Amino acid sequence: MNLLDGRAAVVTGSAQGIGLAIATVLAEHGAAVVISDVNAEGAERAAADLVAQGRRAVAVPCDVTDEAAVDSLADTCRETFGSLDVMVNNAGVTRDSTMAKMTLENFKAVVDVHLTGAWLGTRAAGRVMRAQGRGGSIVNISSISGKVGNFGQTNYSAAKAGIVGLTKAAARELAKHEVRVNAIQPGLIRTAMTAAMPPEVLARMVADIPLGRIGEPEDIAKAALFLASDLAAFITGTVTEVAGGRHM
Repeated sequence: MNLLDGRAAVVTGSAQGIGLAIATVLAEHGAAVVISDVNAEGAERAAADLVAQGRRAVAVPCDVTDEAAVDSLADTCRETFGSLDVMVNNAGVTRDSTMAKMTLENFKAVVDVHLTGAWLGTRAAGRVMRAQGRGGSIVNISSISGKVGNFGQTNYSAAKAGIVGLTKAAARELAKHEVRVNAIQPGLIRTAMTAAMPPEVLARMVADIPLGRIGEPEDIAKAALFLASDLAAFITGTVTEVAGGRHM
């Protein structure tokens, strides 16, 4: 069963990793997908791969901290595919260090991409979805770090916590337009970042997960699919933890 037939979606930061997994799963369920990333070449490759699989996809490079670029991204989806029905604000960066060593520049850079980027994406999608008059779903990717805080990530944890507040406030504002806004908090997920961890460190972290395994990007993608689809038609303003029970 295709849950998103006839719908169009934008996924930011989707040239690789969790973002690409989300875009792929949405496309597999019938959505036309805009692959958006600051890495233009990576976005082109990802979109071409989906098209080769028989999916509808285009690449649109975008810096999510650029107001005009984000507005154009939302408009491009509507102009290319006829609508914008799903917006997944996933783009992010890290600049880890302790507060004593962290520069203000690195604090602002992370907050700007994660939090300001999600705000710009939510605002742009809300504008288009209101005008369409057919509702829609916005999914913001937070992190379990926004719930518990991570050592050396005051910037990242603050931004991810801020996304929760943004999600709930935006959900209240957009509900009358039948636009739903929800957040996902991934836990420990198999990505390039976790692959670079020392094996013993990763093993200790996995040992703290009640379900006994590291998460896969597809675990996040399936949660995003649920929230994007009509299966979640009466769900808005929520935060879904996809962390295997870690930090429950």
